[in-house]
Amino acid sequence: MKNVTDSFVSLDYWPSAGSFGFNTDILATNPINLSVVLGVLIFFGKGVCASCLFDLLDNRKQRILNTIRNSEELRGGAIEQLEKARARLRKVELEADQFRVNGYSEIEREKWNLINSTYKTLEQLENYKNETIHFEQQRTINQVRQRVFQQALQGALGTLTSCLNNELHLRTISANIGMFGAMKEITD
Repeated sequence: MKNVTDSFVSLDYWPSAGSFGFNTDILATNPINLSVVLGVLIFFGKGVCASCLFDLLDNRKQRILNTIRNSEELRGGAIEQLEKARARLRKVELEADQFRVNGYSEIEREKWNLINSTYKTLEQLENYKNETIHFEQQRTINQVRQRVFQQALQGALGTLTSCLNNELHLRTISANIGMFGAMKEITD
């Protein structure tokens, strides 16, 4: 008996169904199985009336139909929700594309603003540099002029003091005082 139950339990014993065909083995065919099932139904179903069976079958059929209807309604609701979700997804994708395009436009605009601002700053720095150079050149030129003038003045004073004696010096002072006096009379 143990070998018989082991053969039913073991999956290796049962060959997999590969194809359909006509089976001539009477023991392996359906008539025996059907006669056993009918015998069990007749034996256990003696007290069950045919109308009760039909009622049971009708109830089962109604439950199956109700389940199918409910499934169809749920499927319809799920399809509707799916369409709504797809519509929302399309809307969000469009908004994301707009944000992306606007973002790229804003980045491009900011880039050009930064470039223009940098060029303006460079121009201002160049102008400041040129003004500073010009100012330093003028200051240096003025300093050189002052030194040249001082050296020329010192040279002239040295020449005058070495060449002039007291008498010549007094005559030059008198002549200058006379010129200042004449200028004063003209202005009065």
